[in-house]
Order: sequence, then structure tokens, then C-alpha cells
Amino acid sequence: MRLTKSTDLALRAIMRLAVTGAEPCTARQIAGEMRVPYSHLAKVAARLQHLGLIETRRGRGGGLVLTGTGRTASVGQLVRELEGPAEVVDCEGDTPCPLRQGCRLRMALRQAQEAFFSSLDPLTVTDLVDSPTGPVLLGLVGRGPGADR
Repeated sequence: MRLTKSTDLALRAIMRLAVTGAEPCTARQIAGEMRVPYSHLAKVAARLQHLGLIETRRGRGGGLVLTGTGRTASVGQLVRELEGPAEVVDCEGDTPCPLRQGCRLRMALRQAQEAFFSSLDPLTVTDLVDSPTGPVLLGLVGRGPGADR
């Protein structure tokens, strides 16, 4: 199974926010640190806000902040939400598969996908930033393109 780039970026952004606690961080700053286009990060941030995982603060000293819900969110449930209901293979696409009515592979892939998500269920966002990841993330803070070093 392969995650979409959007889900990958969302997980990295949440981890970045988790490691710095209640200190707000701008989307532009995170985009620079992660070396991704700001427009992509802004779309991901809007989705995370819609899910109640982050909040945005306007004005001087504003930015993105991880919510309590975001901090304790199950990574498995988060990935399910971000990836949506799509199956591993598209049996109903532009050229529907002639085996789709009685295919055992489709069911096996659906079960494998759920096993993948289930293996992530016990992990929380806070777990993701435990050592050694947290210190590495802290090393990225302020190191985006154009940042003072």
C-alpha cells in the first residue's frame, strides 16, 4: 500500500506541530522546513483543520497549532480519514475489470488494506514524535529555505 503525497505531508506536518507543543508555526515555515510547495501545505492544513486536528490563529504570533484531539489521534484512524474510502485497486474504473463480480483478489486486498490501517491504530501522534524522531524534527525547526542559520 502506498500513501498519497497529501497524506504523507499531513502526517509530517502534524508531527512537526507535535514536537514544538503549543508554540504556533506558520504554514509557510513548515513548507520551507519540509521543502514542499506552500500551496500544498496550505491545502493539507485546511483539511487537518476541518478534521479538528489543528487550529489556526490569526495575527501577530499566529500560525498553526496542534489540538488536544490531534495530539492523541490514532494514526490508523487519521490515515483512514486522509486516504478516504478508495480501494487498493480500482476494479470499477474507466475499463471495469471483468472479474469484479467474483474476484477473490479484491477481497484479499481489502483485508490487507484494513490490516495495514489496524497496525497503525495503537499509535498516536504523540508516539510518532518520541525519540529518535522528535530530536530530528527539532533540528529542522527554522531550517527551511531562506531561514537564518
